Amino acid sequence: MAKKVNKTNNNEELILALEALCTEKQISKDVLLDALTAALVSAYKRNFNSAQNVVVNINDTTGEINVYAQKEVVELVENEHEQISLDDARKINASHNIGDIVNIEVTPANFGRIAAQNAKQVVMQRIREAERGIILTEYSDKESEIITGVIQRIEKGKVFLEVSNTEALLMPTEQIPTESYNFHDRLKVFVMKVESGSKGVQILVSRAHPGLVKKLFESEVPEIAQGIVEIKGICREAGSRTKIAVHSNDENVDAQGACIGAQGRRVQIISDEIGGEKIDIIKWSENPAEYIAASLSPSSVVSVDVDEQAKSARVIVPDSQLSLAIGKAGQNARLAAKLTGWKIDIKSESGAQSASELL
Repeated sequence: MAKKVNKTNNNEELILALEALCTEKQISKDVLLDALTAALVSAYKRNFNSAQNVVVNINDTTGEINVYAQKEVVELVENEHEQISLDDARKINASHNIGDIVNIEVTPANFGRIAAQNAKQVVMQRIREAERGIILTEYSDKESEIITGVIQRIEKGKVFLEVSNTEALLMPTEQIPTESYNFHDRLKVFVMKVESGSKGVQILVSRAHPGLVKKLFESEVPEIAQGIVEIKGICREAGSRTKIAVHSNDENVDAQGACIGAQGRRVQIISDEIGGEKIDIIKWSENPAEYIAASLSPSSVVSVDVDEQAKSARVIVPDSQLSLAIGKAGQNARLAAKLTGWKIDIKSESGAQSASELL
């Protein structure tokens, strides 16, 4: 009698432990019970009778475990592991008929011990799977969004951040070259991709992606969030310069002014967040010549001749502005071409005049 009470207590402890895990991990109790039930079916077949079709029932209140062999009622038994005669079935229950499935209890005496051995491993595995599913669902919805993480470790240039209840990876190629990263630093990062692999859910994030700057503007400039101002294009060389083209859907709202903010505060906040990176806010235009001229900011432009068919443009700038228009190592011209999608050939006024004279 004492032995039976102890078994019940052990089973009750199993249920209490499952309930505690469910609360802690925010996982359904039914999910864990289903996993444990499936594992116990496998354990029974492995240890007692692999030929039987069995089901395991776990009482979700008391933790009592019962194993039943399932047999079909037939006139002539050809497989005793899967079939039972009508006469034998009616000894169990007089209402049974041909084709019915009969549950016959076959719970082994020591099955509680086997259940305990399987419980921890199975439950922990299912918890990991459930947590992976929760994380995948939560962060898949955050792809192309900004999240904030805290640096937990740095290994061979890879930066690992703790975000909520999981970990995000900032690869060297997605870091801002001019930034240094330190343990416990808080970083805003752009979620590039969320994927599930053999090692769990992996969240790939970036500090170098143009989307980071775009999302920072969306959060910092109410007119963008309200749809009054649109971001029409953005390109970036992380750590150095970003060009962003904006357009106002309200003639009374200046798109550039809204993004710059009073005394430049809005754009300064965003620049500070990305390590002081320069940001050119330009006015988008559906007129290619106007758009190309604006894209070469901060340089002024004398004229733009466009070839729509070749999608190329010849731009003339003042002699004093040539180096500014091209930029260090060609960066300004390169970003302008990337932003507009046009091939841009930049000439100074004197250079253009000399070329014309030669022709």
